Amino acid sequence: MNRLLRFAPALVGVALLALFGVGLTLGPPDRLDSAYQDKALPAFTLPPLYDEQGDLTSDDLQSGGPVLVNIFASWCAPCRVEHPQLMALKESGVPIYAINYKDTRNAAKRFLNRLGNPYTKIGFDKRGAVALNLGVYGVPETFVIDGAGRVLKRLVGPLSAQHVQNDILPYFTSKPKETENAVSR
Repeated sequence: MNRLLRFAPALVGVALLALFGVGLTLGPPDRLDSAYQDKALPAFTLPPLYDEQGDLTSDDLQSGGPVLVNIFASWCAPCRVEHPQLMALKESGVPIYAINYKDTRNAAKRFLNRLGNPYTKIGFDKRGAVALNLGVYGVPETFVIDGAGRVLKRLVGPLSAQHVQNDILPYFTSKPKETENAVSR
């Protein structure tokens, strides 16, 4: 018995390495299924970050053409990293709506005043209830929504130039392939 206990840490280590190896073969760890993939987002209404914009509602996302929905917060370092990509998308004419997640109004406004505001309309989700209902577990996250309000793609983490070119712009410049309905990082 003493002999087995002596090798227990090594056996546990080998078992954990084997599990890790199997996990690596199962696919990218940044892929997450969206409960709303190819489905309409649930109805919601959020108060505006800027009073002059009016409430952000799920109806705003049913514009007849694709839109982006970006979930961000001023305290989120990766949100700062992706911000230049959002500004470039705005310059390209991509309509971007936002949900400000678990933040304060003043901090979110300072964030946008410093970095620029790429958003058409921003909903203020102080407690994060709407974002959590959408399946968001962290920020930033970005959804490509079709003209009927259905989720076409979910991108988890900060957007890169590669995401913009490969995962977002095809929805705004041409009809994407059916197999592109996936979640990416």
